[in-house]
Amino acid sequence: MFGTMNAWLEAVRFVNDSQRVIALRLIRLASGGTLAADETRRMVAEKMFALGEAQVAVATAWASGRAARVGRNASAPFRRRVRANRRRLGA
Repeated sequence: MFGTMNAWLEAVRFVNDSQRVIALRLIRLASGGTLAADETRRMVAEKMFALGEAQVAVATAWASGRAARVGRNASAPFRRRVRANRRRLGA
C-alpha cells in the first residue's frame, strides 16, 4: 500500500514541479533579452540529453530483466532535470 502511495505522491510532486518550471520559464522567455535566448537553448539541449538518458535507462532495465522498473528508470532523467530547473529558476 505504501509503495503505491509513494509512487502517487512522487507523480504529483513531478507534475507540480513541472508546472512551476513551465511558468517560470515562460516568464523568463517573455522578458526577452539574452536570458531568454540562453533559456531557450538550455531547454532544447536538456530535453535532448534527457531523452537519450531515458532511452539508455529503459534499454538497461529491459536487458537486466527488471521490466517492473522500466517506467521509473525512464522518468528519472526528466525528474532530475525538472527538480534542478526548479531550484535554478528560483521556485
